Amino acid sequence: MADLEPGVIRKLDEVVVNRIAAGEIIQRPANALKELLENSLDAQSSHIQVQVKQGGLKLLQIQDNGTGIRKDDLGIVCERFTTSKLSKFEDLTHIATFGFRGEALASISHVAHLSIQTKTAKERCGYKATYADGKLQGQPKPCAGNQGTIISIEDLFYNMPQRRQALRSPADEFQKLSEVLARYAVHNPRVGFTLRKQGEAQPSIRTPIDSSRSENIRIIYGAAISKELLEFSHRDEVFKFEAECLVTQVNYSAKKSQMLLFINNRLVESTSLKAALESVYSTYLPRGQHPFIYMSLTLPAQNVDVNVHPTKHEVHFLYQDEIVERLKEQLEARLLGSNSTRTFYKQLRLPGAPDLDETQPGDKTQRVYPKELVRTDASEQKLEKFFTSLVKSDSGVSSTSSEGAPPLPEESFRQTAARKSREVRLSSVLDMRQRVERNCSVQLRGIIKNLVYVGCVDERRALFQYETHLYLCNTRAFSEELFYQRLLYEFQNCPEISLNPPLSVQELIMLALESEAAGWTPEDGPKKELAESAVEILQQKAPIMREYFSLRISDEGLLESLPVLVSQHQPNVAHLPVYLLRLATEVDWEEEARCFKTFCRETARFYSQLELQSGPMSGHPRWIMEHVLFPAFKKYLLPPPRLKEQIYELTNLPTLYKVFERC
Repeated sequence: MADLEPGVIRKLDEVVVNRIAAGEIIQRPANALKELLENSLDAQSSHIQVQVKQGGLKLLQIQDNGTGIRKDDLGIVCERFTTSKLSKFEDLTHIATFGFRGEALASISHVAHLSIQTKTAKERCGYKATYADGKLQGQPKPCAGNQGTIISIEDLFYNMPQRRQALRSPADEFQKLSEVLARYAVHNPRVGFTLRKQGEAQPSIRTPIDSSRSENIRIIYGAAISKELLEFSHRDEVFKFEAECLVTQVNYSAKKSQMLLFINNRLVESTSLKAALESVYSTYLPRGQHPFIYMSLTLPAQNVDVNVHPTKHEVHFLYQDEIVERLKEQLEARLLGSNSTRTFYKQLRLPGAPDLDETQPGDKTQRVYPKELVRTDASEQKLEKFFTSLVKSDSGVSSTSSEGAPPLPEESFRQTAARKSREVRLSSVLDMRQRVERNCSVQLRGIIKNLVYVGCVDERRALFQYETHLYLCNTRAFSEELFYQRLLYEFQNCPEISLNPPLSVQELIMLALESEAAGWTPEDGPKKELAESAVEILQQKAPIMREYFSLRISDEGLLESLPVLVSQHQPNVAHLPVYLLRLATEVDWEEEARCFKTFCRETARFYSQLELQSGPMSGHPRWIMEHVLFPAFKKYLLPPPRLKEQIYELTNLPTLYKVFERC
């Protein structure tokens, strides 16, 4: 066997090293354009023009009207690690500009023919210089020109034929150039951008100076996106970030996903953030359809590591998972009410065309099996058909109890018109609303929004279907959360239920003390004294309850009205005495935020109590559950994660089919 000799380790020639490094940073014309656009923006340009030939491979020229480059700096501007942004390593921790490593121009000069023409405000004329392999060729030559810089890149990758052959066609490369410039044009609306193919009269992209982001989106991406834009911003003091967003509402969708993400003004990508935001839209958009998202995040510079990728298209930052979750919650809260412009289209059947046989799938490759069929028609027969007892009417004829009819209001309850809407400015209430929106479970909201009601089991439980799953839910827990949220969002604007005649508060509280629910013991003192003390508290706080919650107690101690929280719903009067007693004893009347929260919780607990009584009115609570509560769940409820414990999956169609197949 011949002796195996180890290879000799040699130091590569500096030119080879620089070309290898250049290939990592400048992978295609779009990378060069991104680097040079950032340099132009750093130079405080207000107008940037880009001219392209053969997708940027033959010519890529960027002209701006920024500060320019000083003549004395032209000698080293294309050498590696030369920059005006840094002087020591510690400067990396608080850098606020785009470029900082001094490699963009150096890398380009190693793989293309590079020339720079520039003029500053203080110099009487401009200067033009050419570069090769990072070195100035000759001396800068004086020339005429306006303030700013023109950088011309010709014959990109002329000395790297393998890299050039690996690139796509000029048309594809021009498309990537367009995408990069379009994203910077949206993010920087005060700067005018122009992209033009050499030899063509009309530019491919042109945005005006001092425009707006929404206007630039309309110019570049079209009116279909711009008219559906939803704008919002968020500032988080916990994780120290700010977000500015322009996203499409749920009426818009496209097959191609488009997300423009800037972190500290740097165009980057984030797979985790993109997946999280699109998961929110999956509740609203058809499968395979995607939204348009523009997002700009501002983080403390010391929390961001921008030097993790040669092309700088990725960044790492502190609290990434937590920030992604906060942004996801904010987007879900905004989209919940953004479907006001939603439209649906119906295809008309041509005259004489045969009816479609719905039993035959139109596309054999997309056949829906029976186990995957979803019941969506809420008018189909429900569970009540098998449980509703026959009730004898006055005429002696048997009939079902008030099925499908609205509930009969009790004689003493009469709803009045709603107040004129008033704006809520109390910070405590606004904070409580924001807390509800932040805590909303996106997954559970998607289930509730698309459920199909099946039937009522008892006053606490009901069945509903979501897709191919059958669920049992605790309706009292859901109702309590619903009424709590309605009190917050109808604060100061609740309609009233007038009580005619008014009821004595002291008599009601005495009834409550006589009940087991009050838990009265002799050690608590005489019931009459306790009742008088409770009435005194409620009369003292009557102005608060009247002003904010439409609950009226007169100076004579008479209960005159209660708030309407959901249309067609009235609370169970049997629980009214205990409710008033708990208002006097359980509500924290001293501190504003605690007062509103405990009052809303006690009221929500009172309103959520239904009883399926026997007799002629037995259909009333069931009607309320189907036609009032469940539609209100779908429309209003922002469920917190804890409500997941109140839903139980009983079965699903695929499982049932497996059981039947074994029979």
